[in-house]
Amino acid sequence: MYDRAGPVFDALADPTRRNVVEALAARETATATELAGELPVTRQAVSKHLTALSDAGLVARERRGRETHYRLTPAALSEALDWMERVGRHWERRLAALRARFPDR
Repeated sequence: MYDRAGPVFDALADPTRRNVVEALAARETATATELAGELPVTRQAVSKHLTALSDAGLVARERRGRETHYRLTPAALSEALDWMERVGRHWERRLAALRARFPDR
């Protein structure tokens, strides 16, 4: 089975990419130029980060005339969140078992 969460975590490991995701989350779509105007990186750097986010399935591109507009695509992020919730439930069960075994600690 293909692990779609891995590429998402890889892409989001970079703080600038997380900033790009946050900037995109605040609107429906944006161009690389618009995002570069809000972030402390160049338009070229934003474009490279958008490509990485797109490769991870987090961003979709749409050509409108001479501009490319980007929007978040939630499916890949949802799959990563589902994975974290599954792992978290396992840890919660383990912690509950430890608390039951050592109630005074």
